[in-house]
Amino acid sequence: DWSSDVCSTDLAGGRIGLLVGPDGIFMVDSQYEQVTGKVLAAVRKISPQPIRFLTNTHLHVDHSGGNANIVKQGAVFLAREELRADMARAANMDPGRLPNITYGMGDPIKFRMNGEIVDLIPIRAAHTGGDTIVRFENADIIMIGDFYRNYGYPYIDTSNGGSLKGALDALEYLTKIAGPNTKLIPGHGTVIKRDDIVPYRNMIMDIRGKVLALIQQGKTEQEVLAAKPTAAYDAKVPGGLNAAPQGGTSA
Repeated sequence: DWSSDVCSTDLAGGRIGLLVGPDGIFMVDSQYEQVTGKVLAAVRKISPQPIRFLTNTHLHVDHSGGNANIVKQGAVFLAREELRADMARAANMDPGRLPNITYGMGDPIKFRMNGEIVDLIPIRAAHTGGDTIVRFENADIIMIGDFYRNYGYPYIDTSNGGSLKGALDALEYLTKIAGPNTKLIPGHGTVIKRDDIVPYRNMIMDIRGKVLALIQQGKTEQEVLAAKPTAAYDAKVPGGLNAAPQGGTSA
């Protein structure tokens, strides 16, 4: 007998999520194109069912590079309209990496399959301009993409529509929809709980406040950096200032 199950894996790039069961597989993110063979082999160890649906938490290639290969398996690909527009602008973009079905801000989509309810919830421009969080209601799991990272400081891709205010709003939204036992699964790093969001958001707001104060004093960018506004956190944040941004490429 099949029962629904939610699991995740992060073979090379961003974490992949799977809802598996007799209705088929719902897949979240696809990693790099070059590792699709390994991804599919890992999926087949979990379930022989077809991949029916694919979505992306955002456009970066470590989460979306394998889209075309997954679509060739027969999956219907759906994602934010903003994500599709940003992807379509990239040079030499494979049309197979673009979503077949799109939705916009304020238009969440609800799936019912394998005894689970899956919510695709578009959020305000945060890590990028086309972020989606994916909630599995019965399993009490939320895949949150890359606007939270517990290795290094936040990375906001402003070249692809991301914004610091949007990231802060997204974090605040998470604290409202997540319960105390909800598993929050970021695109990179360890699984967290709601209580982990609050100090992370407070840290960002504190550093932002220090930077704004320096700017108001007329400090240049180099002077702001020299003042080390993150100093109070550098030893506490895994990787600190040495952590390289993850997922910074859209094509």
